[in-house]
Amino acid sequence: MIKEYYDVEVWDKYTPPPRDVLLQKAREVDALVTLLTDKIDKELLDNAPRLRIVAQYAVGYDNIDVDYATKRGVYVTNTPGVLTDATADLTWAILLAAARRVVEADKFVRSGDYWKTGTGWHPMMMLGAHVTGKTLGIIGMGRIGRAVAKRAKGFGMRILYYQRHRLPEDVERELGAKYVDLETLLRESDFVSIHVPLTEETYHMIGERELRLMKRSAVLVNTARGAVVDTNALVKALKEGWIAAAALDVFEQEPLPPDHPLTKLNNVVLTPHIGSATIETRTKMAELVAENLIAFYKGEVPPTLVNKEVVKVRPPGFGTD
Repeated sequence: MIKEYYDVEVWDKYTPPPRDVLLQKAREVDALVTLLTDKIDKELLDNAPRLRIVAQYAVGYDNIDVDYATKRGVYVTNTPGVLTDATADLTWAILLAAARRVVEADKFVRSGDYWKTGTGWHPMMMLGAHVTGKTLGIIGMGRIGRAVAKRAKGFGMRILYYQRHRLPEDVERELGAKYVDLETLLRESDFVSIHVPLTEETYHMIGERELRLMKRSAVLVNTARGAVVDTNALVKALKEGWIAAAALDVFEQEPLPPDHPLTKLNNVVLTPHIGSATIETRTKMAELVAENLIAFYKGEVPPTLVNKEVVKVRPPGFGTD
């Protein structure tokens, strides 16, 4: 789709381009397709005189200095909506895996420890947490948070949510969700699922104080951004039993080193940032990136423009100053 309108150069290695390569290439292009691993900051933008649009292949864009891009008249787009269901599904997959100790149980069988017990079933074997009928607390009720809430209704769960702004009452009724403050949510929830973007306000939003407020039987789930949770505090909480378990698809350091303290704990499920990793979703994300680039080329406002105020700085298209 893109090649009909642009001369395209693709970075063909699995690992992201080194910083010096990214800076060099940015100087020569009119448009960039970026991943979360690509830092699009003031330095890069100041040294990319031709750059007019950055099309992010992700819904989050905390790797991009959007405010500065706007000042320079650079359009920033993302891929919202198309990955909602896939991420909500993954949230539930790891929530259930942590609650029912699925990863531990799999290892128990594969390692031969199950065989060594000499019994096929025991009343105390691999006891986990009941999910149906419990309380789910959702931090951030955007597209993904709402999709998680809809799935929770199938488990007959009581749903609490917290975010800066309360949802309209009709939406709350549809979701069966009750608005509470963060402290109440943490105290009352059996499962806490995080769905907020990473900003200055949400950085380490869940730290030692918040983890100590949670039930000792609670499970923390994070498929948003790793830095929303203070990792050191979480490791301490899991080791000392402030909470029962965690399920994490994102980390403060990605990729997560194999010797990280989290990898040594049995009461945490770890997946490698695969929230949107279905064939259908990644294809739709790529198509949306292309649609944004093509619309801009045609002088149209891209369909998922992040910095809408940039239109006042520079109209869309390459034939404008």
